[in-house]
Amino acid sequence: MFHVRLTQALEAGLLTPPLLVIGAPMDVAEVGLPDPTILIQTHQPDHDRLRARGLDVEIAPRGAAATALVCLPRERRLARDRIARAARVAPVVVVDGQKTDGIDAILKECRARADVGEVISKAHGKVFSMTGGTFDDWIAPPSRNADGYLTAPGTFSADGVDPASALLARTLPPLNGRVVDLGAGWGYLASKVLETEAVTECHLVEADLAALDCARENVDDPRARFHWADATAFRPEAAADHVVCNPPFHRGRTGDPDLGRAFLSSAATALAPRGTLWLVANRHLPYEAALRDLFSEIEEREGTPAFKLYRAARPRRARRKVAS
Repeated sequence: MFHVRLTQALEAGLLTPPLLVIGAPMDVAEVGLPDPTILIQTHQPDHDRLRARGLDVEIAPRGAAATALVCLPRERRLARDRIARAARVAPVVVVDGQKTDGIDAILKECRARADVGEVISKAHGKVFSMTGGTFDDWIAPPSRNADGYLTAPGTFSADGVDPASALLARTLPPLNGRVVDLGAGWGYLASKVLETEAVTECHLVEADLAALDCARENVDDPRARFHWADATAFRPEAAADHVVCNPPFHRGRTGDPDLGRAFLSSAATALAPRGTLWLVANRHLPYEAALRDLFSEIEEREGTPAFKLYRAARPRRARRKVAS
């Protein structure tokens, strides 16, 4: 519904070019944006899809703008951070968001700090413009979480180690050779994998650039390789001996087990003929059929009431597309 409000904002004259759109969603392509417009998108699949639509997409602002449009994320610290950074590069900041993502609370906070102009309510959300105000205290750089790891606002499990990843790390045997961590986040699992000297390489594959940048700090090991990439489409240059994976199963707020299954398919494709997948997943997720389709050997290991663990080996050759 973003494009509906954006169209009204354009008609109301709220979006004066040069325009910067921070956190641009895919449906921004459905709107005739003024020229020049630069989209900021740090989620790799969306970054590539928007660029494929012929739009100008970057990972960070490269100069000043007349207007900065902030697409409100769900996480409050990240929302405030985006607004504060937008105010540094543009005299007019426009904020768009759904009610379920906290647009009403953000509007109230912004009214206490800046001059808020027109507010458009449409499609279960709001878009408003503002000028002036001081937001520097809203800047939220990466910081150490309760477990001592550097994380950024809005990244998965930013406040501490995810319990599922911790379970997998505790139960992994010592690995060897080339390892791929699909959906590596800020690097917890990879840091544990690299505690074993027999690992020659560990490839961290992560679509969220902020998380991957934190992983570069958390995983200080010459054997680590970092890939800003879509894990569901990642293909290593050489086949892996092991893949470790705690796959996501949500797109935004919506549960999507197909996303996790796409991770499993990518893992099977990445592995050598005798390679092994080490998987942790929430207990309710229906991955068993996909595992049977993708692997010749499947073993469920002892998990917890909340999480299940699998060792899956010997990916079926028809699924493999990289050389061993």
